Amino acid sequence: MISWDDFTKVDLRIGTIIEVDDFPDARKPSYKLKIDFGGELGIKKTSAQITVHYKKEDLRGKQVLAVVNFPPKQIGSFMSEVLLTGVPDENGVVVLVSVDKAVPDGVNLF
Repeated sequence: MISWDDFTKVDLRIGTIIEVDDFPDARKPSYKLKIDFGGELGIKKTSAQITVHYKKEDLRGKQVLAVVNFPPKQIGSFMSEVLLTGVPDENGVVVLVSVDKAVPDGVNLF
């Protein structure tokens, strides 16, 4: 088990997806995303294997939960700056963790 102090080191924040592009260089079908986390963090980039359940036009404006304090990770030719959170559906395909009511970008999970 981890301690409460360990958990609080993970910085989980809400951001709004502002840009979605195809990621043809990825090994599995993916999108490149730009997510606005508000004033303190600004806009961050990531990629996500979410093409099964989400169309690009449906993702723009969607608020999502992401880990914002992992080190950047090189994914092919793309540098990912945050990790989106998701859970598997009954077939093991990613479903994003999101909020059902708009909240300010950049707020922490608590």
